[in-house]
Amino acid sequence: MKTNIWILNHYASDMYFDHGGRHYNFAKNLRRADYAPVVFGANSKHGKAERFFETDALWEEHVAEEIDTPFVFVRARAYNGNGKQRVLNMIDFYRNVKKAAKEYAAQHGRPDVIFASSVHPLTLVAGIQLAKQFGVKCVCEVRDLWPESIVVYSNRFTKDNPLIKLLYRGEKWIYKKADALVFTMEGAYYFITEQGWEKEIPRSKVHYINNGVDLEQFDYNKEHFRVEDPDLNDPNVFKVIYTGSIRHVNNLGLLLDAAKCVKDPRVKILVWGDGDEREALERRVRDENISNVVFKGMVEKKYIPSIVSRADLNFAHNDPSPLFRFGISFNKLFDYLAAGKPILCDFPCPYNPAVTYDAGIETSDTQPQKIAKAIEDLATAAKQERQSYCTNARRAAEDYDFKRLTDKLISVIEGSSEK
Repeated sequence: MKTNIWILNHYASDMYFDHGGRHYNFAKNLRRADYAPVVFGANSKHGKAERFFETDALWEEHVAEEIDTPFVFVRARAYNGNGKQRVLNMIDFYRNVKKAAKEYAAQHGRPDVIFASSVHPLTLVAGIQLAKQFGVKCVCEVRDLWPESIVVYSNRFTKDNPLIKLLYRGEKWIYKKADALVFTMEGAYYFITEQGWEKEIPRSKVHYINNGVDLEQFDYNKEHFRVEDPDLNDPNVFKVIYTGSIRHVNNLGLLLDAAKCVKDPRVKILVWGDGDEREALERRVRDENISNVVFKGMVEKKYIPSIVSRADLNFAHNDPSPLFRFGISFNKLFDYLAAGKPILCDFPCPYNPAVTYDAGIETSDTQPQKIAKAIEDLATAAKQERQSYCTNARRAAEDYDFKRLTDKLISVIEGSSEK
């Protein structure tokens, strides 16, 4: 009989419609390896007062036919923004996924393993509790450090806050109770040792599986969904490409500052994406006569391979964060690796796949002049040096192909099941 693997991820439901994403790709490759995955996610859309399906049922099953995998949409209130209603939405999912799982098991059979994934920790708690009820193992996947992220990014909370202390205790409880832990951050065990938890959470229990790329899909999309753009088609332009959100948190104003310092007339920075900062940044481009930056707008994700594969340099930009000392897992970075083109990272990070594989360079700080110099150095680099970056990028992408990442996940699941 096939091993039934239940994947719990509050925000997995989008993947059903996008035909992609971490747990969609895990499910796809688990199915190919003769496992039987089921994905549980919320029926509410993230940050929008909308639902995927207009139903008041506790849960509703829809099969993703392309990968022959059931997606179970669990009832949770719709909400706008990032306030109290979002917290209540998390609680809804925590409560209802446990009820839905019991009903689903009664109709379709019990799981053999539960694979519960954050972002928020309540999903991990639900996974551990369900695993105990079903008498099976639970693998917990941590994709965001809560409450560490709150402490780093919030001006209201410190580590001494009573609520934060309570959340740290809850986090430790999760790590102790899980049969195995998967982190998307390569250096996550150093977080555990920083907390002083290593005696109760041994290194052997912790595994690293970063985000990745479906190379089969990437290469197909590159060939079949081509973007026609005069700048991309111009052989005389050195194309620096950024893809992603354009919001305050992304700090693309720094990119404009760096562009103003670039003297090489061949360099043009092309930005694909959208967000609430785009209009203000486009105004800056006009008002300050920044002629080497062009905002191209939003495209469907299937067009991204065509864009990044025709770059001369793909730009991985982010504000430095204390969290980066444990590693990074930006989805766009793996698209950049798959493109097989040099990558520039403008933030320091000790666990950066692009740097580890020598697929590009990182700047030592975020001064605009430093970023501009790095761009111009890569624009004038010898052909052999650039080709080396290209080769290494694609080699890295092969190691982060979801086929290989799923093999790692299977090893973790089978190892935890044998305990």
